[in-house]
Amino acid sequence: MYDAIVIGGGHAGSEAALALARLNHKTLLVTGNIKMIATMPCNPSIGGPAKGTLVREIDALGGEMGKIADKTALQMKMLNHSKGPAVRALRAQSDKVLYPMEMQKTLFSQKKLDIQEAYVKNLLVDENVCHGVVLESGETIESKTVILTTGTYMESVVLVGSTSTPEGPDKQKPSYGLSKHLRELGMETFRLKTGTPPRIKTSSVDFSKMELSPGDHFKYHFSYDESVFKSLEKEWPCYLIHTAPITHEIIHANLRKSAMYSGLVKGVGPRYCPSIEDKLVRFSDKERHQLFIEPESQFIDEVYLQGFSTSMPHDVQEAMVRSLPGLENAIIAKYAYAIEYDAIHPTDLWPTLESKKIENLFFAGQVNGTSGYEEAACQGLMAGINASHKMNKKEPFILRRNEAYIGVLIDDLVTKGVMDPYRMLTSRAEFRLLLRHDNADIRLTEKGYLIGLINEERYRQYLQKIEAIQLETQRLKQIFVNPSEIVNQKLRQFKSGELKEKSSLIDLLKRPELSYSDVLSLVDETSILPDSVTEQIEIEITYEGYIKKAIKEAEKLLKEEIIPIPSDFDYSKLHNIALEAQMKLAKIRPLTIGQASRISGVNPADIQMLVMQVKESRIKS
Repeated sequence: MYDAIVIGGGHAGSEAALALARLNHKTLLVTGNIKMIATMPCNPSIGGPAKGTLVREIDALGGEMGKIADKTALQMKMLNHSKGPAVRALRAQSDKVLYPMEMQKTLFSQKKLDIQEAYVKNLLVDENVCHGVVLESGETIESKTVILTTGTYMESVVLVGSTSTPEGPDKQKPSYGLSKHLRELGMETFRLKTGTPPRIKTSSVDFSKMELSPGDHFKYHFSYDESVFKSLEKEWPCYLIHTAPITHEIIHANLRKSAMYSGLVKGVGPRYCPSIEDKLVRFSDKERHQLFIEPESQFIDEVYLQGFSTSMPHDVQEAMVRSLPGLENAIIAKYAYAIEYDAIHPTDLWPTLESKKIENLFFAGQVNGTSGYEEAACQGLMAGINASHKMNKKEPFILRRNEAYIGVLIDDLVTKGVMDPYRMLTSRAEFRLLLRHDNADIRLTEKGYLIGLINEERYRQYLQKIEAIQLETQRLKQIFVNPSEIVNQKLRQFKSGELKEKSSLIDLLKRPELSYSDVLSLVDETSILPDSVTEQIEIEITYEGYIKKAIKEAEKLLKEEIIPIPSDFDYSKLHNIALEAQMKLAKIRPLTIGQASRISGVNPADIQMLVMQVKESRIKS
């Protein structure tokens, strides 16, 4: 008997299985095709706005994605570097051949983890408690917990033009029977859609007609464990192009041939990553749309046409692609397609990602209505941790909205639900200045260590970093600069106001135009500290006022977050509130007043009544 069975070997399943095994649980990963573990069926990249912070949070908690991304990057780029730290984001162009290869190597070498190639047909459930799985072969395997991470495979169909083919990504066999079984167990499913653009043979592309989009020469890395980072001799470039008027003409002339506009598509597609035909319809005032040509791997003759997802027939795709600059003679290696699949309503889950209806059954990844590798991976990690905590009778591990983007994502899913595939955005986080790319380790390493996923050496390095930040911050407070012509000349060079009175280096660092190295130069010093330390000092001091304000607002939120609602609270007896609010509260069963206040359709007056009733029920009990 296993402690845990993880169904599905995508990014969510990989993180869940590793977390459980590393926490000393005998774990089985069941996946339809071992060679497809942790593959990248869509974009060959990791990170980006908000997503890059998710990857750093995964790493700070002891997950694997950041390490693999560092090992297999073809290009690294810090997005929004010229903007404030709240929106900076690291993005890696990944080698889609190496990434799954490295993850598979990690999984197969992990102690306490078995991997079996099979499809799960049913779950073993007695009296609403899950205790294992039934394979398509009829074999039953028992376990204490099950984590379902089927991605886009449940009842999946690939849509191109007017054709609908029952298959998963990259022509893989879909999962049949499992979503029907979930409905029989009382869980609702619904249809979602996503898509992918065509891949073009690199040798058929004329890059001279495109704008070069280089990386940052491997200055950055996702993982705080720098020992895994390796720099390549060659950093692979991306290229920027735009759609042409003829491209738009071809798409408009063939719009009804698209699976999306022919009536074939039933599921809801991603709002923030629409197909190119959807972009033209929704943003008809735009004369052109930005596209990127991105390398897929150093081992295959293919590039990825970012921003050109479509479900047009193959002949139309060829005309569309060849209307683009530099792609006049393009050869399509893989045609684009849309894919529809079954997902569950994430409001049926607790914040631990355990089902409210079936005990010991957890869900993670795209089956919960999300899109993206990063969103899937962080859910897998959290589901694995919480399954472990449940088996060990520990408190659930739930990250708050002011602690991590992971906390924002999961709270959004289980509290608000999804209508279309959920994508993590910086705008979703009200405390994004606290949840920065640069400070994920400071926010979460301690938690990862206490959970047991961060080892002693990594924790020691983290403590050394914290000490270095504290000591240097204190030192800067004690070094003063007097007004002088030499000092003011340097300040003018930095486009900063002249010094009129004696000031500490810490006060000078509060000037947004001055960097850490700038203020040190005023006293003829150069930095001997790691960039990760000086970056923290610079941001914390420069944005000190804004950060303090955000912390105050977060503390207000925390007052509501810590007011628990009894799990057996009877919402039918909650009078004087809107019927919609009563129904939604009863369905979602929020754990705290804070969570209740974020449910759509529940207004402040409803929350006031809820608080009063909760207090009364406590007094009576």
